Amino acid sequence: MDINQQKKQFRNIYLQAVTTVADYSLYKPFVDDDSVDWGVAAKGGTGPIRAPRLELQLKSTSRDIQDDNSIRYPLKLKNYDDLRMDNFAIPRILVVVLIPETPEEWLTQSETKLCIRGCGYWISLRGMPETQNTSTVTVPIPRTHQFTVAALQSIMERISQGVQP
Repeated sequence: MDINQQKKQFRNIYLQAVTTVADYSLYKPFVDDDSVDWGVAAKGGTGPIRAPRLELQLKSTSRDIQDDNSIRYPLKLKNYDDLRMDNFAIPRILVVVLIPETPEEWLTQSETKLCIRGCGYWISLRGMPETQNTSTVTVPIPRTHQFTVAALQSIMERISQGVQP
C-alpha cells in the first residue's frame, strides 16, 4: 500500500475511534461524488430533530500547515464548492486530520494502551463565498476546533436542536 492509501486508512481509523466513543454510528456512501466521505448518525436525540445526522469530507496530511492559531488546508475547489452550499438536508463539515510524517510514528501500543498520534480539526464551510481560485482554496481552520468526542457530541446536539454547524 502506498503512503497516501495508508494516510486515508489512518484518518478513517481516527474518525471511527472518535465516533465510536461518542456513541454514534458511521455510514459510508457507495460513491463520493458530492464531497461526502462519511456520515455520522445518532439515535434518538434531545431536541425537535430526531436521529440527527452529519456528513463529513475527511482529509489528512502530514505537511506542516499549522501556525499559532489555525490549520491552513489547501482544499480542492470542487470540495470547497460542494461544502459551502447552505441548503443541505444533512449538514456537512470538513475534517482534516494532521498526522506525523512517517507511519511508524502514527501509533504506539503497550499492554495497557493504544495511542493514535494525530489530531483532527473541523470546520463548516456553509455559506462561504465563491472564489476566483481555479484549483484549490486554502481553508483556515481554528486550532480550537479540534475534532474530539466532546466536539462531535456538541455538534450533534446542536443539530438535534435545529442549529447547523
